[in-house]
Amino acid sequence: MRYLYLKVIGIILLALVAGSFAFPGLINKAIDGANSVFGFIIPHFPEQPFHLGLDLQGGTHLLYEADLSGIENENKSTAMQGLRDVIERRVNLFGVSEPVVAVQESGDHYRLAVELAGITNPNQAIELIGQTPFLEFKTERPAEERQEILDAQAEIQDLSLEEARQHEKWSLAISDPNFVSTELTGQYLEKAEIAFDSQSGVPLILLQFDSEGSEIFERMTAQNIGRQIAIYIDGTPISAPVVQDVISGGRAQINGDFTVAAAKEIARNLNAGALPVPISLVNQQSIGPTLGEISVNESLKAGIIGFVAIILFLIAYYRLPGLLAAFSLLIYITLVLSLFKLIPVTLTLAGIGGFVLSIGMAVDANILIFSRMREELSKEQSFAGAIEEGFKRSWSSIRDGNITTLIVALILFILGTSFIQGFALTLSIGIVVSMFSAILVTRTLLRIFVGTMLEKWRFLWI
Repeated sequence: MRYLYLKVIGIILLALVAGSFAFPGLINKAIDGANSVFGFIIPHFPEQPFHLGLDLQGGTHLLYEADLSGIENENKSTAMQGLRDVIERRVNLFGVSEPVVAVQESGDHYRLAVELAGITNPNQAIELIGQTPFLEFKTERPAEERQEILDAQAEIQDLSLEEARQHEKWSLAISDPNFVSTELTGQYLEKAEIAFDSQSGVPLILLQFDSEGSEIFERMTAQNIGRQIAIYIDGTPISAPVVQDVISGGRAQINGDFTVAAAKEIARNLNAGALPVPISLVNQQSIGPTLGEISVNESLKAGIIGFVAIILFLIAYYRLPGLLAAFSLLIYITLVLSLFKLIPVTLTLAGIGGFVLSIGMAVDANILIFSRMREELSKEQSFAGAIEEGFKRSWSSIRDGNITTLIVALILFILGTSFIQGFALTLSIGIVVSMFSAILVTRTLLRIFVGTMLEKWRFLWI
């Protein structure tokens, strides 16, 4: 019995922590009230917002068509993946929270879908994304110049942005103190490919320049033996190998502590930066925050109405077990919402639909358990025996139903697009938590009544 009470206390504590994380605003209001009345100094719970997707938060959906007419068929998918990586890097630099950049292939059409949640004025993003990925090679800056830049940066570091921009050394201070740009850019690179060291087996990257690029690269290596030549894509360094000797013939080799996956990604990005892959905007959809807020409010209203209807049905039909199931479902909801914040899950309308469906699965598990209990109690089984037998006989149905749904959700997540993946993810999380809720929480709450007067009131249970 002591172990049972410990489980009940554990469940209550878990529900309180999850509820505080899921609904910190309500808890913080209660804390403010206690602090003002009793003079306490209880700190607030941290308020972490839900991550809302494009259709709830508002934002912009952009669809680009890529012109791959100059690329061989076997290289088109790789080029698109490289382009996707570069565009995603650009969007991240733009400051968009959790952007979605996905490649869409349909026949001979290669498209790039970009979802920018929270960006309702997409002009700047369109301009940024529409640029061709830029690859460049930089050499080490002389020590004197590096020191000048560092000194300039030190002079303006304590100034405000407006004051710094007016400073005479502003242009110098925003320069790269370590590397200086050269004339060697991606337009001279024919291809980049992954290879393996013949002795160590470590992956490396091979670069092949055209004739003009070969001459430039040979001069660069001759002038920078023992120093680094950095490789940048869109202003971001991806490698900075040290020149060991003069390199002629237009072939260079990048050595480093690469994994195979990392080496493939760098080679893909190099090719994306070198290849001219023009993209043109073919579709643009903007969703205002007002429409997103309406969607959230309507979804919440529908969810609350549905939840209240379920609770009323459970209590009316199953009486006390239905009331216990209502508490179990409340705990289930707080746990799932907390997980959505912790993971975090980007919620869309489809994702909310998956969550609501998982509530139905949780209710279904409780109904199976209660129905089995009723059957046992109708056979004059003891109350404790009816609980254990009811859970034992219903477990196989609950397990099989949830596992088959999880398999479908996994397939949807692997093969689906962003909205379908959101639906599958929230459904999967909800199903896993619903099994915990039905098997552990509901079972523990029912066991509390074993040996009490209420267990003898058969009308509460049958």
